[in-house]
Amino acid sequence: MTELANPWSLPVVVAQIPETGLHREIEANAHERAAMAELGGLREILSAQASFDLTPIVEGRVRLVGRVRARVGQTCVVTLDPIENEVDEAIDLIFAPPSQIPEMADLVEDDAEPGADVPDPPEPIERGLIDIGRVATDALFLGLDPYPRKPDATFEPLIAPDDPEEHPFAALKALKTSPAAGKSKKSPER
Repeated sequence: MTELANPWSLPVVVAQIPETGLHREIEANAHERAAMAELGGLREILSAQASFDLTPIVEGRVRLVGRVRARVGQTCVVTLDPIENEVDEAIDLIFAPPSQIPEMADLVEDDAEPGADVPDPPEPIERGLIDIGRVATDALFLGLDPYPRKPDATFEPLIAPDDPEEHPFAALKALKTSPAAGKSKKSPER
């Protein structure tokens, strides 16, 4: 993958994860944060950290549980002022060898009841690696506020006073004749 498509790459070799599990604390450096901000269309990423626990489970699968925290610079959608937002995203994923993905994806019910807690299909273990930097980047982007707004910002549409000569019935007003002319004489019925 190119550096732009995966700016925060920290691969973990699955075969080297002990049976007791592996804990990793990671933090993106300035170069990685700048590349992630460009990739995500953000003004800036001021900080980005993640904490992960990787635990082997059956048949070569690995469970990854953790949290991503970041401080990002965005633009208020109302005022267009620069603002900063916090991202705090929990992660709980299962990784599996690619050969197991189709079989495990079939176990996920597509027709589950709305609101039911349906597990996600597993993520693939690619070339024997799990890229925890990539997982952290994806979680950071998922945790972003898509419509960032300053706490005190309110949208008030501009309301221009109506010009009485430009309303839809102004043309009818011009056709209106004087009150005396509006009365017609009816001929008596015979």
